[in-house]
Amino acid sequence: MRAAADLASVEGLDGLSIGRLASELAMSKSGLFAHFGSKEELQLAAIEGARQRYVQEVIRPALAVGAGITRLHALCEAFLSYIERGVFPGGCFFASAMAEFDAKAPGPVRARIAECQHEWMSTLERAAQDARARRQLPADSDPRQLAFELEGALLTANWYFHLYADSGYLLRARRAVQARLASEATPAGRRALRPTPQTGQTSTPNDRATHREQQ
Repeated sequence: MRAAADLASVEGLDGLSIGRLASELAMSKSGLFAHFGSKEELQLAAIEGARQRYVQEVIRPALAVGAGITRLHALCEAFLSYIERGVFPGGCFFASAMAEFDAKAPGPVRARIAECQHEWMSTLERAAQDARARRQLPADSDPRQLAFELEGALLTANWYFHLYADSGYLLRARRAVQARLASEATPAGRRALRPTPQTGQTSTPNDRATHREQQ
């Protein structure tokens, strides 16, 4: 399952077959047929393996930190770290799978990809809801909209980082996440929002103006 997910992150789920995986693992096709009776079963197993790894690498580390806006920020940072560390050789498995299957006819593989992505977006949204309940975000804040905007920065970073092999796009995403959360946070939320280690303390326009005057 691990090798299948790695292979699919680079070559796509449609490029994944029992024969291709057997070649990658130097195994016999008949040996793999004992585990996966069809290409579709192999694809679904690869998705499940990728989901388990995503939970381990992204969700669990973020759930270990404080709740509310701190956790929301930690979820975004954990995603960017997972990309940076090359957990999957082709970047985010689910970003690749969504791009591959978004316009395809409905079926079990497409449905499972959509379910996994819904779980991730719901995790971001729940963290935003908790932040609002803790008054770290305004009462009229829209958790679903905030989750959508944060996900946009994360997915863009994934694609540009791999297309150009440029870690600067991860830094841009970290700045975008920090700025988006800080712009909506209440004073209590801004106090709870930890600066991203890679970007340091976010400067305000007044800070930058003072720095220019000192120069």
